[in-house]
Amino acid sequence: MSIELRIPELGESIREVQIGRWLKKEGDRVEENEDVVELETDKASMELPAPAPGIVAKIIKHEGDSVAIGDAIAVIDEDGQAAASDEQAAENNNAAPPKSPAATKSDSSAAKKTGEPPAAATIRDELPAITPSARRALRELGVRPEEVKPSGKRLRPEDVLRHVEEQAQERDDQGPISSLEELVPMSLIRRRIAERLVEAQKTAALLTTFNEIDMSAVMEIRQAHRERFQDRYGVKLGFMSFFVKATIDALQQFPELNAEIRGSDILYRSYYHIGIAIGAQRGLVVPVLRRAERMSFADIEQSIGNFARRAEENKLKPHELQGGTFTITNGGVFGSLLSTPIVNPPQSGVLGMHAIQERPVAREGQVVIRPMMYVALTYDHRLVDGRAAVSFLRRIKETIEEPVRMLIET
Repeated sequence: MSIELRIPELGESIREVQIGRWLKKEGDRVEENEDVVELETDKASMELPAPAPGIVAKIIKHEGDSVAIGDAIAVIDEDGQAAASDEQAAENNNAAPPKSPAATKSDSSAAKKTGEPPAAATIRDELPAITPSARRALRELGVRPEEVKPSGKRLRPEDVLRHVEEQAQERDDQGPISSLEELVPMSLIRRRIAERLVEAQKTAALLTTFNEIDMSAVMEIRQAHRERFQDRYGVKLGFMSFFVKATIDALQQFPELNAEIRGSDILYRSYYHIGIAIGAQRGLVVPVLRRAERMSFADIEQSIGNFARRAEENKLKPHELQGGTFTITNGGVFGSLLSTPIVNPPQSGVLGMHAIQERPVAREGQVVIRPMMYVALTYDHRLVDGRAAVSFLRRIKETIEEPVRMLIET
């Protein structure tokens, strides 16, 4: 009996997915609940398991294809194993008589003379191990793995890029420069990012205010407690936990920045789901720290580290990227000195952190050098007025510059 492998419901907001990578090929045996294919949504990626054991009889949709929820993407033959066994038995019955040892030796010698590999050898056996990032590069650049010569035991993305550059150079050397343009389909997550950014610009009255923060106090705390914190919790004490704590404090003071507009109403919240923007290879993702007001510094750092690791592995789940009430993004990890972040609808605000630089500042009539960070708050002016926005950002500044506020709640 044949059964169809269909795209299941993946969340109320997901109506389309993209075929990422087939983990099985036609003719492969699969067990029940064994992963068959990787799917990519506009939020995350996931594996789709086989609903029953059998043989992958036909692959209907291929890597890069967009499919809707409920579509069939492959056919699994539950009787395939038995059929395959019968077919093999028939082949054995009709097979030619076994060759003599002399004939076998002759065949082997002939293979050596002609340089042809033994019949049992396949291209798949000769291929080196391929890293996940190299597999993505192969898919995106349209290169077959057997075309690329690895520089080590594993095929890496730099090997793929080197191969593409060498091929381009050979074409240039052989004649006129050919076109260097390549048209590739936009991934679902990149399309979703584009849609939401345009949506934010069209539907909200966005405005950005700036301030700068002296990071001396936080840096001293991190230096003093770094080793003990890591020994106890298994994670580094970063800057993000301080900013999450300071942001929640400021949101409690200015609740409109934790609210959203719904039609002609305003929805205020007394809980804080803080989205943390993470730049992964597939694009920007914003996993959510749920009820972040209940989390300790260690909880925050461990959760963010877990999100970052799984974002690179494409292991984030759709529900982990939904329901945020406010977002924090840190362009400073990429070297950004100043930027104007865009609000993630239907949220009303986003905090942008930036690189820390030593700069001369005035303190008590003296010019001193301090580690300074520019911060930016982009907000929806329909809901948040300028006074609240400026005061919100100043509250964060004061809390970070005097971290003891986080303990005594002043």
